[in-house]
Amino acid sequence: MISNRLAGKVAFVTGAARGQGRSHAVRLAAEGADIIAVDICEQLDSVGYPMSSKADLDETVAQVQALDRRIVARQADVQDLAALTAAVDEGIAEFGRLDVVVANAGIASYRPALELSELDWDEMISVNLSGVWRTIRASVPHVKAHGEGGSVIITSSTSGLRGIPNAAHYAAAKHGLVGLMKVLALELGRDRIRVNTIHPTTVDTPMVQNQETLELFLPGQQDQSREAFARVAKRLNVLPVPWIQSEDVSDLVVFLASDEAKYITGSALPVDAGMISRW
Repeated sequence: MISNRLAGKVAFVTGAARGQGRSHAVRLAAEGADIIAVDICEQLDSVGYPMSSKADLDETVAQVQALDRRIVARQADVQDLAALTAAVDEGIAEFGRLDVVVANAGIASYRPALELSELDWDEMISVNLSGVWRTIRASVPHVKAHGEGGSVIITSSTSGLRGIPNAAHYAAAKHGLVGLMKVLALELGRDRIRVNTIHPTTVDTPMVQNQETLELFLPGQQDQSREAFARVAKRLNVLPVPWIQSEDVSDLVVFLASDEAKYITGSALPVDAGMISRW
């Protein structure tokens, strides 16, 4: 249900070119927010699936504009603090304020811990953990500046609350986000800025639906279809679904961005179909 809960607000979303990031940007816009959006739109060496493109980011722009909302979208890598700062500053110059930060950009790769290369480890931590800090460093001072509070929403994972084999570097980064969130909630509470992490189960996005993931879950099997993957993925959740949609996560993002969540901070909130409870 669209209720215009964010009218007059401005939201900054990283990883906005596709998947969860696009869904969050479009849903926030549908609720009345103007959007500052960034995405790397390039390939990283440690990532084994095709990453986003400039055309993907252009599609996010088109979908936001179709809702009659304004958007400033730029290519920027969350490993580059100067680029993030420039993008946010450009958005602030256009919109005059910032209320919501959705630190969503992230990557995935899979290998046993003792087989990870230094590049695998370093790039994962740089994007999925340090990239969130850089996002917050570039943006939250603007939320503080207008003195009306705000919301910081950090995309972690079920891997941020439990262990998953073949993803030590990913789990380390996602667990680290919970610690970062808890400290930020303490430090920013006096400014009425709420900080929370969200923890999705498997989400039906290009980061999940790719050959690298199929090889992890269906190694060497002749049938590596979407249907075969769904049968395996369904076993991970308590509710009888193999994965959720980006829009299901966006429901939680919009709630946390809105005044309905005005007293929720310092919390790690699953949207996980019961995955964390199952294992």
